Amino acid sequence: MKLPPPISPQPVSPDAGVVELVERYFSAYNAARLREAAMLWAEKIAREDVVVGLGLSGALTPAGLGTSCLVPLVRAGLVDFIASTGANLYHDLHYALGMGLHPFTPHAPDPELKAQGLVRIYDIVMDYRVLLDTDAFVREALKDLSGPMPSPAVHHALGKALAERGSELAHDSLLVACYEMGVPIYAPSPGDSSIGMNIAALALTGQGPAWDVNADVSEAAALLHQARNQGQKSAVVIIGGGAPKNFLLQTGPYLQEVLGLEDHGYDYFIQITDARPDTGGLSGATPSEAVSWGKVDPGALPDTVVCYLDATVALPILTSYLLAKAPKRRPKRLYETRAQALEVLKAAL
Repeated sequence: MKLPPPISPQPVSPDAGVVELVERYFSAYNAARLREAAMLWAEKIAREDVVVGLGLSGALTPAGLGTSCLVPLVRAGLVDFIASTGANLYHDLHYALGMGLHPFTPHAPDPELKAQGLVRIYDIVMDYRVLLDTDAFVREALKDLSGPMPSPAVHHALGKALAERGSELAHDSLLVACYEMGVPIYAPSPGDSSIGMNIAALALTGQGPAWDVNADVSEAAALLHQARNQGQKSAVVIIGGGAPKNFLLQTGPYLQEVLGLEDHGYDYFIQITDARPDTGGLSGATPSEAVSWGKVDPGALPDTVVCYLDATVALPILTSYLLAKAPKRRPKRLYETRAQALEVLKAAL
């Protein structure tokens, strides 16, 4: 076996940038996995002929990672479609609407916070009225919609309502960026968020849309099926795990196992996670395990990376590296071709 060049440690310079840190000093353990992930995305996944799905779990946006990291990746054309928890999209609204989220201590006296009308997300605190005002915005933006709708259409409407405020927005928004760049956002668990709760509340008075979860499942698979038909490759980048990860990875089994169509799964795979596979959690399932389900191409294992690292640490580093090293891609605007991709999938049956 031919070995690569030996590790040659150098003192970290005071003016080292992110690219230098990643390429020169991230030499082993999960630092090396993050380097491999960054270089895989910049050198292979960022090519024009790759369709990129991004999975977002938990609540990353309250920490500001929506505006600071996810928006730049979307606007650089590096993301083609997204599967996210509703929490990420709901809390994204706070920043866009200029509502205050404040750093705090994770050891907060929660009964005192409750008495003062404050709510806590670990070490972030906001006034309870932030939730009420955001809820009111969601209901106003969606009340005139009707009928069953795939989740990208609901999120497109929220992004449009924000974008129409123009210069009034306090911060750039993931919802606005995806609306303007034609990036569809899927919600694998649409009722499991404050957006879902507000849609449920509208339904009580005969207003608003209904989630079409069947359309979501078929559309996401259709996007990958369309990419194959057009001679393109596919990549999945998973920040965290949970339902967004499973939703993105089930496209292969849906096409192969359920619909009986030929597909070999994703060509590239990156996951940033702190979960473990030995506990049985899907968030920790490895790419090699995913191969057995048809979720990842067996021949693609050399182009898979799992980095066991807190996403709030990894994502800013990864974003900065990509903005410096990856080519700015033309947006694929898959939101606008979803219906066409679905018709192609139906014809293939």
